This record gives sequence, structure tokens and C-alpha cells, in this order.
Amino acid sequence: MVAVTADADRRIEAYSVNKIAVATAVLDKVDRGLLTLDQRVEVTEAIVVPGGDGIFSLDGAYPSTVTLGHVLVNLLTVSDDTAVRLCGLVAPAAEINSILVAKGFPNTQVQPVANPNRFFLGTSTPRETHDLLRALVGGTLLSPASTSYLLGILRSPVAFTDGIRRTMSSDERARIATKAGWYADARHEAGVIFDRSGAAVLTYALFADGQANPEDFGATHPAVQARAAMGPRFLAAVDRIAGVGTTYRSSARRPSNGG
Repeated sequence: MVAVTADADRRIEAYSVNKIAVATAVLDKVDRGLLTLDQRVEVTEAIVVPGGDGIFSLDGAYPSTVTLGHVLVNLLTVSDDTAVRLCGLVAPAAEINSILVAKGFPNTQVQPVANPNRFFLGTSTPRETHDLLRALVGGTLLSPASTSYLLGILRSPVAFTDGIRRTMSSDERARIATKAGWYADARHEAGVIFDRSGAAVLTYALFADGQANPEDFGATHPAVQARAAMGPRFLAAVDRIAGVGTTYRSSARRPSNGG
């Protein structure tokens, strides 16, 4: 059941929300035995996005190698921009787009550039992003192993916390798989909220461009503040509805004091 819809089929620059789609294409290749999460990719100085979001640009020690699994975790949690280029090494733009079309998402496409292994994050529509997330939790997008892997990343404590999840407890945050995308005057966020048993109940795709304060990428941005107010209300609504279908329980994570 759709509760709210507005401009659902407007094709829009999705920015980092489309990192979910990029990860889907990579994991599709994992499911088909063409890639493995423990295979290594090379991180060269030339591939690092200078000043980009994430941690690779902070390293300063190249060349190095990381696993593909490490790349995907950085892609989806701290939204690392260099991780996009590293995904392009194993899944070129044209292949990503063809995988997404085959899965039923012709408007969720990365934008190719001259280098076939690089791309801009491209476009989607609110409806396609919503449907992609529903297919993910419905088990029709990827294998069970890849589904659990992807949701585990999006529900992790280090995933985006400035928006929907900001004013929630740790346990409440663990019930939400989310990915934000921001660039220029756009502030997007999309995700899934689970009931206490781990069944998916509510999916949201909130695309907002033309926003004020384009230089503010923090929690003080008005659109992000609005989502922080929406989050607890969404969660309260979910608590009144029982989910159906597959349950995805999050793994308990505890802080460590080293040792």
C-alpha cells in the first residue's frame, strides 16, 4: 500500500542514493560467481577523488589494495566517493546499467563518461528507488546472502545518522536501512524501516532538490532537520503494523575499548 506519493515518476539526479544501485550491480556479479567479496582491488593515487567524501582521500598512502567487500562497506556507510571509482574497476558503467535494466529499473542508471570504468552516479525516480528497495527486502533482487549483506551495511551504526535516524536510540537505528545522497542543492534519503521482529514494513524515497543552504551538508540543513523529525513518527507508525515476509535481524554491535 502506498501511503504518500508526489512526483513519483520524475527522473532526477539521485546522487549517492544511487550507490545502492551500484552495489546491487556489483553484488549481482558476486551472485553469478563473476566476483568475490574477498578479491582485492588496487587503490592508486590517480583513482582517489581529491577531497571527496569518505576515508580513501584521507589515507595518503598509495598504492594499496583493499577487498571488494571493504569497498562496498565504504561506499554505503561513509558514502565514499573513491569507492564509486573502485566499483567501476569491477563493474563498468555500461554493465551496471544493463544489470539494472534487466532487473526492471530502466530509469535508475549511472551516467557513463569517456573512461568506461568511471561514471557519474546518474538518475532514478522516487518510484524506482522505492521499488528497488522493496525488491531487495522481498528477496527478488539478489541472493539471500547478498541481500543480508547489503541490508547489514545499510542498517549498521555507522550508516547515515543525520536524517531519519538522528534522534533515535541505537536499537531504533538498527531497525532502519538508509542511504542519503547530497550534492549542490539536493538532499535525498531513501530506506526501509523494519518492525521489531525484523520484517520490512515501510519504505521511503525522499528526493528533494532545489533546497536552500546548498553549502550546508550537515545536520543543520532544513531538509535534514525535517527528516530527523519525521523519523520517530515513521517508527511509531511502524510499531502499529505487523510486517510480513522474510525477517532480517540485525547483528548486535557493541563498542570496543581495544585490547
